[in-house]
Amino acid sequence: MTEICAIALGSNLSNQIGDSQQIVQAAIAQLDSYPAIDILRVSPWYRTKAITLPNAEPQPDYINGCAILKTTLSPWQLLQILLRVERAFGRERRERWGARTLDLDLLLYGDRCIDSPELVIPHPHMGDRAFVLVPLAEIAADWIHPVHGVAIAELCQKLTANQKVT
Repeated sequence: MTEICAIALGSNLSNQIGDSQQIVQAAIAQLDSYPAIDILRVSPWYRTKAITLPNAEPQPDYINGCAILKTTLSPWQLLQILLRVERAFGRERRERWGARTLDLDLLLYGDRCIDSPELVIPHPHMGDRAFVLVPLAEIAADWIHPVHGVAIAELCQKLTANQKVT
């Protein structure tokens, strides 16, 4: 079975590959190299302020974007590949909302809803984050959110009235 999926990409640390912009672009290329994954569309890249915990040191701005892909992988198999790619780019999970070389989130998997200990789809926080909804609306405006029952573009309009991305 083939399914259309949406992922979010973000980076705010450099590594041996280069800066955040180069990292997210290289991550797209690496994902596209998997035989069971075809990248269909990639959003423009946006620079956004990092979310930091109180009393935490300021972080560099993020580069954020989204991609639409087609896959024959199950949601759990796709998640494992996303985690593998994050690790390949030097992702270390030390603290919540910490700086990272690469963050890949599985946002949507067709119209499926999954709530398991390993995976929640749709991504539980995507509707609260302009840095996800703005780029996603550019490439999947008409995609109906399976929980909210409205198009991504409508979710984006409601949210971005109060949040800015550049």
